[in-house]
Amino acid sequence: MFPLKRLAHRIRNFLIAPLLEQNVPPMQPSDAVAQLQLMLTYRTLAQSGGKLPHLSDIGFKAFSQADEDGILLFIFSVIGVKNKKTVEICAGDGLECNTANLIINHGWSGLLVDGNEALVKQGREFYARNPQTYVCPPKFIHSWVTRDNVNRLIRDNGFEDEIDLFSLDMDGVDYWIWDALDAINPRVVVVEYHNILGPDLSWTVPYRDDFNAYKYPTTQGMPNYCGASLTAFTKLANRRGYKLVGCNRYGYNAFFVRKDADEKDLLSEISVAECFALPNMLTAMKERFPLVQDLPWIEV
Repeated sequence: MFPLKRLAHRIRNFLIAPLLEQNVPPMQPSDAVAQLQLMLTYRTLAQSGGKLPHLSDIGFKAFSQADEDGILLFIFSVIGVKNKKTVEICAGDGLECNTANLIINHGWSGLLVDGNEALVKQGREFYARNPQTYVCPPKFIHSWVTRDNVNRLIRDNGFEDEIDLFSLDMDGVDYWIWDALDAINPRVVVVEYHNILGPDLSWTVPYRDDFNAYKYPTTQGMPNYCGASLTAFTKLANRRGYKLVGCNRYGYNAFFVRKDADEKDLLSEISVAECFALPNMLTAMKERFPLVQDLPWIEV
């Protein structure tokens, strides 16, 4: 092997092999460049008063579960960023979550929290090896999050006051955690809502520090008794000065923008009902909701 080829091979092994070992496809430079070009296109449209696309047309997946990466790129292209700080609670291993793309491809600093120690260890190793983040990886904290410790946990790890993004997906007492949160003031919030509750009910589960959704009936491994309805989250968001601007393509993650962060009102507020147009939601409401409808939900 020629010296240059040998060097290239060694560089590839150092940078790429660790990602392949974890079955995570590395992002190619062209992917990051394409995102930057797209971001500039959205920004130009917003600044020139051009017609902006609908959120349902701009989603894509880089590291998120579905099309959240594309939606977040669009939102921040339109409203801008302040400090590129993000907090995600229940980030899993950090390889498939709502903040990974912003951290890896756009240089954001992040606080990722999860209650599974093994997943946190895997996430730390991934970001420590990743060529885009090894110099300054996100903080990855192992902790069980409650409404009594959430603010201290965030402050103790250097995230406080205004940040650009907060993402929450606990499959549990999500509503009560956001309700208790005051350490940070996110410009954008992404929460997973429980779509089997439909657009009309304003329900959440009662608060418990040790709430475990998997103690209750599940469907193909998916919890049925957890979280809160979109109407419940939207009421909470409105009280805190946010507007609902969209949901992901499968109708379980909702995007809220703080109204003062969208000074020119470029992102239209939508109704809860507009997030319940997919046939799979109707099926879930029909088949899964009856399994838990008589459990002790709380109206909020």
